[in-house]
Amino acid sequence: MPTSRSEVPRPVRRILGRRSYGETTRVAEILRKETVGGFLLVGAAFAALVAANSPLSDGYEALRDFRFGYEPWELDLTLGHWASDGLLAVFFFLVGLELKREFVAGDLRSVSTAVVPVAAAVGGVLAPALIYVAVNAGGAAMHGWAIPTATDIAFAVAVLAVIGSSLPSALRLFLLTLAVVDDLIAITIIAVFYTDDLNLVPLLIGVLPLALFALLAQRHPVFFGRRTGAAWLILLPIGIVFWALVHASGVHATIAGVLLGFTIPVLRGAPDRPAAGLAELFEHRFRPLSTGVAVPVFAFMAAGVAIGGRDEIVSAATDPVTIGIVAGLVAGKPLGIMATTWIVTRVTRAELDRSVRWIDLLGVSLLAGIGFTVSLLIAELSFGAGSPHTDHGKIGILTASVLAALLASSILLARNRRYKVYAAEELADEDSDGIPDVYQRPD
Repeated sequence: MPTSRSEVPRPVRRILGRRSYGETTRVAEILRKETVGGFLLVGAAFAALVAANSPLSDGYEALRDFRFGYEPWELDLTLGHWASDGLLAVFFFLVGLELKREFVAGDLRSVSTAVVPVAAAVGGVLAPALIYVAVNAGGAAMHGWAIPTATDIAFAVAVLAVIGSSLPSALRLFLLTLAVVDDLIAITIIAVFYTDDLNLVPLLIGVLPLALFALLAQRHPVFFGRRTGAAWLILLPIGIVFWALVHASGVHATIAGVLLGFTIPVLRGAPDRPAAGLAELFEHRFRPLSTGVAVPVFAFMAAGVAIGGRDEIVSAATDPVTIGIVAGLVAGKPLGIMATTWIVTRVTRAELDRSVRWIDLLGVSLLAGIGFTVSLLIAELSFGAGSPHTDHGKIGILTASVLAALLASSILLARNRRYKVYAAEELADEDSDGIPDVYQRPD
């Protein structure tokens, strides 16, 4: 008897499965570079803590508070502010490039593949913020609610490198995409909630250099791609002018880096045969500057907290700011990511790919609880230099990041044997052209 249409089982929709070979190799390359940056980041933070809690502490504080710059343009800043407002603009420029790359040619261009990491990122921001607000409700430290919302992908990838995890490519891609969306949310939070005394005049004037920067990048991508010095001699000065105007407007200057990154073309060539554009070339050129200089220097300037004696430790440990940050990052991040992912699977009637288990997703969600670079930045923006809440917030960020790293490592190390078996299966699928069969499209 023929089977009725209503009795034909629907194919099961899988999430967190393999992506295209090109996308997977691109992500692997980014993560390899982020690994180096992660080690430098951790090393710089450790050096800052040693300097701040040693006989060198006076020299460290004098270095961080040393001022220089052109005062009429409101650029007479301390070295610490130059690191957070200036050098981090390079980091956020790369964030802008990666965001545009994901929306134009990556996973975020497709609703079906974007829904899980986007939902997970939103959940991973809301849950920590709500936990922090619950702990600090009615207190003077409510302004720091966004501190535990950020994920530091470089630190997280460095942890993966240390534990030697053979994490499936689908989960690595999920972690990177989640971190990219997380950065977008963090950028929006900084622009909307941490902008004081907005001055519209320099912001409106800044439209001119931004438009010129965009026009040159869009009209002459081949010129800037082939001639390395042209970007430094032409685009960089225009970008610095735009950055200075954004800084003078009261909007945090790192936003300038993101907007400049958005103007760079991602693809070139015919629509049916697109090739890598200027964004990918700039990413290769400027990532070493970001991972090797900008972020480590910022970490060295921002992470140096004098822990002090017993009384200071007790004060920090009992401060609702510290408690809210630790609870938000260590518990809120994985709770938000796991809960929203589970809701998406129920609503869409999907299942996890066979290479992924919920315990694996928990390990990755804990990795996302490593909040460092952007969290330190938001802590400074929330309370300002010299506030006890700022130091306690930084202690909370450092403590939470270490705890999240240890918890994630305990899960992922235990799962490593299964990951290696699965990686061997992928390798066994490789055909003569070196591309695993799982990435091949049927003719």
